[in-house]
Amino acid sequence: MHKIFPPLTAVLAARFATVPALVLTLCGCLAMAVPAEARSSAEIAAVFDSGVAAYDAGDYEKAFKTWWDLRYEDIAAMRNLAVMLRKGQGTEKDPKRAEELYLRASEAGLPTAQADLADMYLKGELGPPDLARALPLLEAAAAANHPVAQYQLGQFYETGAPPLVPQDLEVARQLYAAAAKRGMPEAAARSAYLGLPAVERAQAASAPADSATPVPAKTAPPPDIRTKPLN
Repeated sequence: MHKIFPPLTAVLAARFATVPALVLTLCGCLAMAVPAEARSSAEIAAVFDSGVAAYDAGDYEKAFKTWWDLRYEDIAAMRNLAVMLRKGQGTEKDPKRAEELYLRASEAGLPTAQADLADMYLKGELGPPDLARALPLLEAAAAANHPVAQYQLGQFYETGAPPLVPQDLEVARQLYAAAAKRGMPEAAARSAYLGLPAVERAQAASAPADSATPVPAKTAPPPDIRTKPLN
C-alpha cells in the first residue's frame, strides 16, 4: 500500500484491515474459472487494447465481449466490465453483477474498483446508501492515492459522519491536499478554504524567506475505462 502521510495512514490502516473480510464475504457468489490455455502478458495486453479501441469507437457491445473474454486473466478488464454493467453499456444494466466484479477487482487491490464500488454504496445503487460498506473500500483507494477517493473521504472527515467517521479537519486537510496535487479541482478548492495540512504549514514556516516553493506537477485523475492492471 502506498502511504500518503504518517498521520492519515495510521487512521486508514486500522480501517483497511476490514477490507479482506468484507470482500471475501460478499464475492463468494462469483465463481472463478481457469482459462483452457494461459495467455502471455503481451497477448492479454493486445486483447485489452482492442477492447479500449472498440469502447472509444462507441462499439460497447464489442468492448464488453472483448473484456469478458479476459475476466479471469486481467483485473482491469474485470473492473471495466463492472463499469459497463453499472452503466448498461454494451449489455443490460445489472448493478448486482457489477458489484460482484468490482468486489473481485477490489480484493485484488485495484484502487479504481475500490473507489467505484464505494461510490455505488454511497449513492444507494445497491439498496439504501451504505457508508459502513463503502468506508473500508474508500479508505483503501485513498491510501493508494486515488484522488476521487481522497476527496470523498476528505468530505466525511471535514463534516464528520458519526459514529463511523469522526470530524477531523486535519485529516480532511491532508486528504484534500493529496487529491489536489493529483489534479482534482474540487479538492483544491476545499484545500484552499481549510488551509494547508500542519506538516506543510510547518515546512513553509521554516523555509528561508527567499526560497521559491516548487509547484507540484498535476496529474489527471485515473481514467474511467483504461486502467491497466497494477504490478
